[in-house]
Amino acid sequence: MKKIAVIGAGTMGNGIAHVFAQKGFQVHIIDTQKVALDKAIATIEKNLDRQINKGIINSEDKINALQRITTFTSIELGVIDVDLAVEAATENSAIKKSIFQLLDQSAKPECILATNTSSIPIAQLAQVTKRPGKVIGMHFMNPVPVMKLVEIINGVETSAATTQSIVKLTNAIDKIPCVVKDAPGFIANRILMPMINEAIYAFSEGISDAATIDQIMKLGMAHPMGPLQLADYIGLDVCKNILDIMYDGFNNEKYAPCPLLVEMVKDGKLGVKSGAGFYNY
Repeated sequence: MKKIAVIGAGTMGNGIAHVFAQKGFQVHIIDTQKVALDKAIATIEKNLDRQINKGIINSEDKINALQRITTFTSIELGVIDVDLAVEAATENSAIKKSIFQLLDQSAKPECILATNTSSIPIAQLAQVTKRPGKVIGMHFMNPVPVMKLVEIINGVETSAATTQSIVKLTNAIDKIPCVVKDAPGFIANRILMPMINEAIYAFSEGISDAATIDQIMKLGMAHPMGPLQLADYIGLDVCKNILDIMYDGFNNEKYAPCPLLVEMVKDGKLGVKSGAGFYNY
């Protein structure tokens, strides 16, 4: 693989593009909004500068990485000749399905279609394409340039060759591939989100304040970040969406979002990105 398309220029999309460009791949970032593309390039440049300051790369590496990136406002034009398309749009199954239909129509037959979804079953996206064997999950962690894990999710019809290609590619960008089977929430969020939800219940019941709950998990369980602070960082709306997807997928009450989480999202308290969540920013 030499040419990669990333659909979606948000936090995850620009991080994925950054990593591939830094590792020598030609990258197409695709977003319908030019302002989002401009912001993505600015973010990538800022993060490359941060890597220079830390001695991870040099100035020439930065220049070369930025030269490998091309932006597009059209999926049809952006994926014509790519070997892999990674969808990194918002966590909404209807939006993702429409993107996958367009990718299937526009990309060359041998192109692998991957999704960065954190919870939506791969089979749902594969079924809207004519190449289900070439549809796979590549769940990167945030921030992408820093975090080593890529959760690779096999759909029911994902071929062994597709999985092998993505595992090899993940190693090539200096990430660690962990292969799992398809299910709502996969492994990472199936375990993480109920923990965050339970921490929100403990907070809502007045058992302790947010800082103490987080401190207990950091000092007692060796977590680098407490669950409530992590929820703020992920985005409380994203946490709620993932819990909703797992609740619907498993039809199990244990995945139902805590009423306080639902209320906070309704009130626009989404965490870091809105300036307030369980903490003020």
